[in-house]
Amino acid sequence: MPPPTGQPPQIDRWLRELVQRKASDLHLAAGRPPLLRLDGSLVALAPTVLDAPRLTQILAEMAGHHMSPFEENGDHDFAYSIAGLARFRVNFFRQENGPGAVMRVIPEKILTLDDLGAPPALHRLADLAGGLVLVTGPTGSGKSTTMAAVIDAINTKYSRHIITIEDPLEFVHPRKKSLLSQREIGQHARSFAEALKSAVREDPDVLLVGEMRDRETIALALAAAEMGILVFGTLHTNSAAKTIARVVDAFPEEEQPQARASLAESLGGVVAQLLMPRKEGKGRLAVHEILLRTSALSNLIREGNTSMIANAIQAGKSQGMQTMDDALFAAVKDGKVALEAVTDIVVDKKRFEAFKDPHGEPGPAA
Repeated sequence: MPPPTGQPPQIDRWLRELVQRKASDLHLAAGRPPLLRLDGSLVALAPTVLDAPRLTQILAEMAGHHMSPFEENGDHDFAYSIAGLARFRVNFFRQENGPGAVMRVIPEKILTLDDLGAPPALHRLADLAGGLVLVTGPTGSGKSTTMAAVIDAINTKYSRHIITIEDPLEFVHPRKKSLLSQREIGQHARSFAEALKSAVREDPDVLLVGEMRDRETIALALAAAEMGILVFGTLHTNSAAKTIARVVDAFPEEEQPQARASLAESLGGVVAQLLMPRKEGKGRLAVHEILLRTSALSNLIREGNTSMIANAIQAGKSQGMQTMDDALFAAVKDGKVALEAVTDIVVDKKRFEAFKDPHGEPGPAA
């Protein structure tokens, strides 16, 4: 049902508040009030509980033709824009009490790597001539923002043909030095695999694959990287070693030796990212595990010796590599992240005991 003539959809008012309060997501679910994801926590946006009929009406006001595939399939992804404010990645779904939806803000201004305070090693990813670069982390860890910043750096510095394949299309890149061809699954292609098959025939220099969801997409991304194309992709893994294992494990056992050989030749880097709450309680800080290509890394991958990846990262510190423990240690030492926020995440817990006072409480930075 459309809103009254001249009135914006109800959802627009909530999305404006989402942006004004610098939250990341708006959560709507039948039987619950509207909620914002603010600095990692869910907080009520309004006290009113939304019943299923009212929420269905609110979603229909904004969805337009996107309502039909949602009603048919029970879930649907698309992008929604408010001019002059932001774009939003939208997911409609059904749950036990009725409809639900999550809207994630996509800022209209693409943040640069400098804006993000990214480590120098991430800047160098934009200078690679080819290979596969994987940006990984849990949902909501800022992978899309980081990849958009790297693509923006390429667009700013080089004249290249960049093809992005996304579901839905998130950051819309402006015209700079490069030619951008941005494709959305469902609107411009039926699947990531089909879009990738087409993309390699379109003379690309850079390919961005929004999500490497299945074996076919991973295999096509590897093949494109072996052809000399610079390929960026995402996975929901939380370390470089697990990322490499995830890529290889996507293939049947009899194909895994070839997959390891392909990955050994083509892997340009892995960036595992987390968003940690800032110690002062204002916003979140991105921390990164960074693995870059070396001859030693290629040998480890080819031999299936992923348990030694952490050692390879330590050996590459002078090149800008770092483990997640390194990144978290620096964040705590610099007073940016509280010790208690990292305790359950770090691998070498003894290393972080230096930050405790003699009574066992978090103390000043070492």
